[in-house]
Amino acid sequence: MSKRKIIKIDEEKCDGCGNCIPNCPEGALQVIDGKVRLISDIFCDGLGACIGSCPVDAIEIEEREAAPYDERKAMENIARQGPNTVRAHLEHLRDHGETQYLREALDFLKEKGIELPEGFQPAAAAKTPPAGCPGSRTLEIPESDSEPSADPGSVPSALRQWPIQLHLVSPQASYFLGSDLLLAADCTAFSLGEFHPSWLKGKTLAIACPKLDSGQEVYLEKLKALVDQARINTLTVMTMEVPCCRGLLALAQKALAEAERKIPLKSVVLGINGEIKSEEWL
Repeated sequence: MSKRKIIKIDEEKCDGCGNCIPNCPEGALQVIDGKVRLISDIFCDGLGACIGSCPVDAIEIEEREAAPYDERKAMENIARQGPNTVRAHLEHLRDHGETQYLREALDFLKEKGIELPEGFQPAAAAKTPPAGCPGSRTLEIPESDSEPSADPGSVPSALRQWPIQLHLVSPQASYFLGSDLLLAADCTAFSLGEFHPSWLKGKTLAIACPKLDSGQEVYLEKLKALVDQARINTLTVMTMEVPCCRGLLALAQKALAEAERKIPLKSVVLGINGEIKSEEWL
């Protein structure tokens, strides 16, 4: 066992109404001896879907030693409750940025031959709280369905998410799930004329400067989380030919070496006049 977030029920406040139980599709709660009880740690994901339905505020989140949550066992309970409950659970995981649990749930449904509930979008924009810096709120930008402009000087943006600075991105954002990630040094987009249509299109994006940015250890942890939690498919690192840019590729290589999963890594190096000096899978 290890420390993790999990619900705590105040038995003195709890009146056994059971209002919380329908909001726990994982099956972690039952009314026993007139009180709601957490029957097994492995069924509680610690996200607190049950809290808002308690009329006496008897449920809260605490951090304590607990058995790991088991998504597959939870899905066995959830699948029996029908597609509406399955959809609610998947949306709950998605909107809380629980990409690993969401992946396990989707794998379970696929293995059991259960179709995705109607209306569920695995890559819908992650919800963010209203507090905090507006510039760091997670947004998914829909692709424009308008016809391309006849003006050869008009190039549509291929950016499909916000934010993009590596310090601000959240590895839990749903659009990273299973994506191909482009990690670009800050200067590259200003040097390469074909950056959007040829390199960014169809990819998620993070930008960083290996020379001027502080907190490189944070970058390392975020890249590892993108590999292991968001389960990105590939990582392309785009840098300039100047020596100070090499640190970004080195950082990516270190993150991949320390990550549990192994994914393909491509290095693209640009000249300062915008030409591609080298492009290779490492």
